[in-house]
Amino acid sequence: MELSIDTLKKIALRVYKEVHPLIGVKKAAQKSKLGAGGDMTMYIDTVAENIIIESLKRLNTDILLISEEIGEKYIGDRDKANKNKKMLIVDPLDGSNNAVRGIPYSSVSLAYAEGTHMKDIIKAVVIDLNTKDIYWAVKGEGAFLNNNKISVSEFDITQKCFFELNLPMKNLFKYIKELSPLIKRFYRVRILGSSALTLCHIAKGSMEAFINLRRSNRLVDVAAGYLILKEAGGKLLSLNGINIDRELSINTKFPFMACNAKLEPILKEMLTSERI
Repeated sequence: MELSIDTLKKIALRVYKEVHPLIGVKKAAQKSKLGAGGDMTMYIDTVAENIIIESLKRLNTDILLISEEIGEKYIGDRDKANKNKKMLIVDPLDGSNNAVRGIPYSSVSLAYAEGTHMKDIIKAVVIDLNTKDIYWAVKGEGAFLNNNKISVSEFDITQKCFFELNLPMKNLFKYIKELSPLIKRFYRVRILGSSALTLCHIAKGSMEAFINLRRSNRLVDVAAGYLILKEAGGKLLSLNGINIDRELSINTKFPFMACNAKLEPILKEMLTSERI
């Protein structure tokens, strides 16, 4: 059974219902184990992921779940899932550290694919765990915020562009120095903490770019945002300016730059000229 966009929305809303009351609550931060994505799993992460797993089991579907905490898990018949190449790539709680501290910037990210690479993602949902806003997209049909179609901004570098910058802590000041010519061209820099949600903000025109130089950035963080941004007219590129189409796997990690169409040329020019 193919997962419909409405089914993905319902799963996201179930997670919201259980997780939203935990935001900023002490119990949410209780740690249990190291998740498959490499971060420590907290109680709030486990709650979110379990809801997704149980929702898929109830649907009687055959699918490979790729998730931040559990890694890769087959739901239903493994052979049928592999034959049909159906996958659900999720980050049950993107921005966990924000959520447990009560910072209102976290999300649930779900991307449905029929294939083995990012280009095979055909449906995506990201729900803001603070506002309940739902960003979603179906391949070839555009991107939406709740019931309204969205698109990236038309700002170019001469206007008041906002961008998010996510840098490795190791050699932090080295990266800042190397990027300073680019940083100076932007109006404001933000560091927000939920990659999925930031890609959605670029998709709706609230921001213009996101430069993430962390090579530990995971596929699950951006899979849904990738389709939503693309359907809104935006770009997700490697640091050498090539469209990203990586394998759908819990082990897939990569740095990237995301932007509206107007900023693509200058980001390619300035980032590829730097020794990053």
